[in-house]
Amino acid sequence: MVRFFRTTAIAAGLLVASNPVFADDLVTIMELAMRNDPTLRQAEAQLNANRTQLDMARASILPQANATISEQRQNSGLAGDISYTELPASTRRYSLGLSQALFNLSSWYNYQGAKDAERAQILNFQAQEQDLIIRVATAYFNVLRAIDDLTTRRQEEEASQRQFERTQQREEVGLVAITEVYEAQAVYDLARNNTILAQDTLATSYEALEAITGQPHPNIDTLVDDFPAEQVEGDMERWVSEALNNNPQLLAARAAVEAQTEVTKARRSARLPTVNLQGGYQYVDSTANQGTDGSVRSAGAIEGVSLSVQVSIPLYTGHSLTAQQEQAEYNLVAQQEAATLARRQTTQNIRNAYRRVNTDALVINQRQQAIVSAEAALNAIEAGYEVGTRNIVDVLQSRQQLFVALRNYSDARYNYVIDSLELKRRAGVLTPQDIIDLNEWLTDESESATQ
Repeated sequence: MVRFFRTTAIAAGLLVASNPVFADDLVTIMELAMRNDPTLRQAEAQLNANRTQLDMARASILPQANATISEQRQNSGLAGDISYTELPASTRRYSLGLSQALFNLSSWYNYQGAKDAERAQILNFQAQEQDLIIRVATAYFNVLRAIDDLTTRRQEEEASQRQFERTQQREEVGLVAITEVYEAQAVYDLARNNTILAQDTLATSYEALEAITGQPHPNIDTLVDDFPAEQVEGDMERWVSEALNNNPQLLAARAAVEAQTEVTKARRSARLPTVNLQGGYQYVDSTANQGTDGSVRSAGAIEGVSLSVQVSIPLYTGHSLTAQQEQAEYNLVAQQEAATLARRQTTQNIRNAYRRVNTDALVINQRQQAIVSAEAALNAIEAGYEVGTRNIVDVLQSRQQLFVALRNYSDARYNYVIDSLELKRRAGVLTPQDIIDLNEWLTDESESATQ
């Protein structure tokens, strides 16, 4: 069963679960995005515009009625030997016409195709909604990623500065060579440069988030340290099956095939006769008239009712019907191939997403251990440096490895979060509840790194 959810439903669900407005958590930002994201709003407007095509197709098989009112005034006259007499006259006509298609397979198939086309458009809009969830989550956690990066860059800069100053002091008393001062200064200068770059990256990340919601978010909740990173539940083929049944883009491709199939039937049926029932009523009221003998008289009112059956058979259309049929059949082949491609891509994407999440979980554990190892190595090398068994290059490289390990661990955590959501999107089962659940692992206790 297709898990379809509309924007309004998403916004309502998020509002119920959201915290007070003074907290910029993920749910609050998601709700803002649902209301303010231009991409989604554009997609929704296009969906509503496309729905008029179904109304037009339906109109071709429904009764058609029209009413006409007309009034004609004229002056006529009688000419005598010495005089001319004008005779004003008026005629009013009231008519009502009704037409109903009794047999028109082409219009019927066009209507069925329009219904399938609308279903494809709705499914594509559902894909846009799920895409927005991914875009918001990606932008949100990219901000957190940039904050963590800036934090470690500043820590690295401060550590490099302390090392540089300490090395200067040791060189002044003759404990180390001047080359060690140069090494320490080079590392410190690079760290300062990296901090500046990290500040710019953070500002860019904030801007990307603001572009989606239309509002700035200078402070956002952070991911708790004990956020669990677990392997994906269920085997890969179960997720493949889920995607083949629920991925909205794949379902939209299938609906497009069904729509084009009906259009092809309509083009084939265009050669068949069409039968229409037509009825009418007419009322004519004339105020004056001239008889055949030259006398002037009132015509009075005349009314009548008509009913007819009209059969139309296309005999020759300059090969236009043949061309339209061939075009429809080629378009059907194209849509079928597009659906085949969508199925293959969906299968490939869901398998890749499944493996990526499991890999992320393993990488997080590995990078946690890497931090522990890097800290132990740095402590040992610093101790060796104090007794002269290690040089300054060893210390600097070891400290750099520690900060790299910290940044890698941070990246792995955010990759896991985004990839987990992406896996559900590929499967077509991503819902606002996933955001609500994820929001429970965020905390507002930390401050922005820009302060």
